[in-house]
Amino acid sequence: MDSGVRGGRMRGISLWALLPPLYSLCVTIGLWVVYFVAVNTGQVVPLTSQYRRNGSARPPYISIAGNSPPASCIFSEVMNLAAFGGFVIALLRYLQLKNRIDKAWQNVTSLVVFSIGSFGMTLIGNFQLFIEEDIHNFGTFLTFGLGTVFCWGQSYLTFKVNLRNEGFKTSMLRFLLSGCITFCLVLYFSLMFQRLHMHAARSQWALVMFFLIFISSFCIELRYNHFEIVCTETNCRHEQKDSDTDLNMTHVQNIVD
Repeated sequence: MDSGVRGGRMRGISLWALLPPLYSLCVTIGLWVVYFVAVNTGQVVPLTSQYRRNGSARPPYISIAGNSPPASCIFSEVMNLAAFGGFVIALLRYLQLKNRIDKAWQNVTSLVVFSIGSFGMTLIGNFQLFIEEDIHNFGTFLTFGLGTVFCWGQSYLTFKVNLRNEGFKTSMLRFLLSGCITFCLVLYFSLMFQRLHMHAARSQWALVMFFLIFISSFCIELRYNHFEIVCTETNCRHEQKDSDTDLNMTHVQNIVD
């Protein structure tokens, strides 16, 4: 892994910067595949159409699109991989800010919040809405609620840390995206309460897309860093048959421009 990352610098830019946009792109493609499969099998109506209650198809909420096979199989896989990939990106972000922030609890809290939100993604993907509604809705609350908190928190940390004097511009972008996410979240629940399901579904899709754009923005700072996992063998006494292996997550090193 170390040699691959070391060889992955292009003109002073770390290949780790590609991880957030690739993550967002893959999750986006996966979710839209679920949507189109659900539309083709008659599970949901298209986002561009009008919902009629007397039909067999349901509103195109993401959870409803991924509720029944074969779309549910793809949906579970997408959400599980999204949870893992998102956690990895949040962990890299934590390591990046670890030695650059005065109040460590802010950085730790941000990682914990996103980790719990990632767990919520697994609940959404593995417990379908019409089978385990309470667990599924709890996962939705964790993902959307804590995901929104994470976005605002990272926007603030971006402004405060100000990496490479890019903090102001980057934080303004993230504050704007956080505002869009919050607006879509409030609009989504408001329209749900009014039973305007088609508009609510569109708001939900917009919310998720804005969130994925926010995650992809971490490429801005990650292009300055590379990460290593180093395995070292400790010195042991002659009478010991096997040596101990120590796996450590090592320091984050800045790339020299």
